[in-house]
Amino acid sequence: MVKLPGSPSRKRMALLVLGTGLALVVAVFLVVYFVIFPTSSPKPFKLATSTATAPAATSSATGSSSSAGGRWSVTTGSQAGYRVREKLAFLPAESDAVGRTSSITGTAMLRQSKDTITITSASFDVAVNTLKSDRSMRDEKIHEIGLESNRYPTATFVLSSPVTLSRSAVTGRVMRVPVTGVFNIHGTPKRETLPVEFSLAGSTLEAAGSLTFPWSEFGMTAPSVGGFVNVTEKATMEFDLRLQRA
Repeated sequence: MVKLPGSPSRKRMALLVLGTGLALVVAVFLVVYFVIFPTSSPKPFKLATSTATAPAATSSATGSSSSAGGRWSVTTGSQAGYRVREKLAFLPAESDAVGRTSSITGTAMLRQSKDTITITSASFDVAVNTLKSDRSMRDEKIHEIGLESNRYPTATFVLSSPVTLSRSAVTGRVMRVPVTGVFNIHGTPKRETLPVEFSLAGSTLEAAGSLTFPWSEFGMTAPSVGGFVNVTEKATMEFDLRLQRA
């Protein structure tokens, strides 16, 4: 029996060919995107430990610590952002997708005593709608899915409990202490405790750390692009804050 032009069989065949062609185009694009031009992920933030032991360096650090009390503000060099594990559907390898921004504002109040420095209060705002990674397509997508930064353009942190630093953090060395505060990400506030590295060298107080959490903890869904690009069920928020005396 001869099938007439326009019969259901011919239409199904045409749709199959069209669907296969589109899938091939998408697959080729994603292979080029991830394989020929692979993601180059920045390393997580980590403070460098000072090895300076000269008397002059110690004297300078001690001098700066004596005037540590007061209001400190975020300054140039500060960064914050996200890190997620990203995977192409048909490739076994995973890589870190990292987006960062320097659009951060905020202040901290410090109190100086003989042997310690106490951070009595602190609050910071991050403009997450300015996050940039090494892929413009990814940057555009997080405005609408996952972080949804078009709807929630700002993430915030407010310190809940004072943080005490010993003199070892005053002399340029790195001190790691727990910090408790309220993060507001994706319009959802959560009280969290995380380890943070601190160092006070000269006139700059630096703090670096990260918080890993399930997407659902802040009311988000792990983003997926057409089923081809997926991320794991956890995301990491990371920061490197630099503050100077206001």
